[in-house]
Amino acid sequence: MNELLTQKVNFNIIRYANCWEDADILLQGLNPEPGNKILSIGSAGDNSFSLLCTRPESVVAVDVNETQLHLIALKKTCFQKLAYEEVLQFLGFLPSPTRLNVFNSLKKDLPSAARSYWEGNNRYIEDGIIYQGKFEKYFRLFSSKILPLIHSKEIVDSLFRLKSAGEQERFYHDIWNSRRWRFLFRIFFSKYVMGKWGRDPEFLKQVNGSVSDFIFRKAEQHLIREEAQNNFILYFSLNGHFGKFLPHYLRRENFDIIKSNLSQLHTLKGYAQQAIKHYGSFDCMNLSNIFEYMDGRVFEATAGELAGGTLKDGKFAYWNLMVPRKISNLFPQSVVCEESLSQALTIRDKGFFYSQFIIEKKI
Repeated sequence: MNELLTQKVNFNIIRYANCWEDADILLQGLNPEPGNKILSIGSAGDNSFSLLCTRPESVVAVDVNETQLHLIALKKTCFQKLAYEEVLQFLGFLPSPTRLNVFNSLKKDLPSAARSYWEGNNRYIEDGIIYQGKFEKYFRLFSSKILPLIHSKEIVDSLFRLKSAGEQERFYHDIWNSRRWRFLFRIFFSKYVMGKWGRDPEFLKQVNGSVSDFIFRKAEQHLIREEAQNNFILYFSLNGHFGKFLPHYLRRENFDIIKSNLSQLHTLKGYAQQAIKHYGSFDCMNLSNIFEYMDGRVFEATAGELAGGTLKDGKFAYWNLMVPRKISNLFPQSVVCEESLSQALTIRDKGFFYSQFIIEKKI
């Protein structure tokens, strides 16, 4: 990663309060064995927690944004100290009037820097921390201010009602895909608006072409499919909350195994390749979509370091959004792309806006 990024982008805020990559396909793609060492981009921590379901030797969650690591520390402490329903209430998936009281009982178990951060941001605790990222606020602005200008709540609810594949496609074309939907969607998800309110202009610097046209096409491909009815990412995007849908790490069946493996989760402030210097080589890497932010020169250097720090038969998983990147294209003698698996998992990806989910293997 270009060191200048940390100078140009504000890393004193929560950028992502949730992970917006699909942990289900991440786990299927990497398919870690028990005892593996896993490198994982920290972000909001969700997918790093999900990787604990594989009973690893370690999961190292690395992020250049220390605020994201404070978020991971708080979520980790929730898992350690609270019962399942209490975690959902504290984080914001369920209502609760006692979040500050719960935080006061948890904060002694937080690292000192994380404790200081959250003590200075009590309003985030009270309002539910899963809503406090810049990206979540962008989605909630869309669902609360823009979408009501397009569709009624009844129509939005109808999108998620159980329907056959044919009925879902007809619903999209006959009801959902109105002229106003197309017009306002393209404005709100333009490069300028997304850069200002959702992500950061630096994160979109490598993108060529129309951001809004690309995202519209990806959204359309997903909205006509039956799978849209059960997609927690889509549901949040259109409603501003998760409703009955939960990400992988907070589904009841995964809670206890994650809780039992929390000691295997470690955090590191820095770039992904720096984790290799601290922890040695890894069996698997969850690289999120970090290559999206790099120019070609930085991508080649970073990919080389990551490939060099991956054990034989180790796997990489990462997403391409609007900037095509492949490690195997740079180092075909040592890294191969599992094309069929990548394509199959891309089709099933709940992160419908990504162009590709890629699984590659060190040979």
